[in-house]
Amino acid sequence: MSGRFGVWLMGMLAYLPLPALRALGWLIGRVLYVLAAPRRKVALRNLELCFPQATLQQRQAWARETFVVFCQTWLDRSWLWSAPREVVLQRVTLQGALHELDGDTPTIIFAPHFYGMDAGGLALPLRTERAFTSIFSTHPNPAVDGWFRAGRQRFGDVRMLNRDDGVKPIISNLRKGGLLYLLPDMDFGPNESIFVPFYGVSTATVPSLSRFARLGRAKVVGMVTRLTPTGYVAEITPAWEHFPSDDVAQDTARMNQHLQSYIDTMPGQYYWVHKRFKTRPEGQPSVY
Repeated sequence: MSGRFGVWLMGMLAYLPLPALRALGWLIGRVLYVLAAPRRKVALRNLELCFPQATLQQRQAWARETFVVFCQTWLDRSWLWSAPREVVLQRVTLQGALHELDGDTPTIIFAPHFYGMDAGGLALPLRTERAFTSIFSTHPNPAVDGWFRAGRQRFGDVRMLNRDDGVKPIISNLRKGGLLYLLPDMDFGPNESIFVPFYGVSTATVPSLSRFARLGRAKVVGMVTRLTPTGYVAEITPAWEHFPSDDVAQDTARMNQHLQSYIDTMPGQYYWVHKRFKTRPEGQPSVY
């Protein structure tokens, strides 16, 4: 019942003017920063590990921003997934190296966990007719899971795959000239990861970007989606040169270097509430 009510409520919020919706997100985010102490501590610890040179006041400001942007982008799903197409087109801009999306060259879009990732995920099928594959974990609430799937598939030729579906459908779509929207920058545990540097910290990192690029004979471009006062701006980077290589660890470390350069442009909009450094090399204590 709570899931269905939440989906209904989000549908109603879609009718609010964007400034009012953003103000509501700001208020909820500031309250959560105070009340959600465990996640606040995780965000501050992540920022401390990644930005040790920053002052405590600066890291606290980024942490407050990350709670606010988390709430604002969550509420924005109301209109992203139910407002008319013209509204979404007006509020979500796709820019950068758009020529990389032309043709039928297999292409992987490295889309890190910035809070605007769902807006970026809609910007692509709105502006290209190419088959589009995305990988997500199933939400435990059926009503919410259905809402997520319907919203993410509302435009274009989008295929949602569960992480448990395996590699074959992903590679098959790539080799047919499709786009893969890949978010491999979370800690999925030791069985799926290798340790490479991320902001100088040895970090469990999924090497799927390198492996999918090799198996799918695909080029890789980055996409960074930024929340703005009027909506979102998603930017496509030029294709990465000489990627993938024959060294999966080197490729994965290079992926993290690209990710760092993206985060440095807007530290407060990255998903710091996730325990990115939860999995440690054998013998090392928890950083949390």
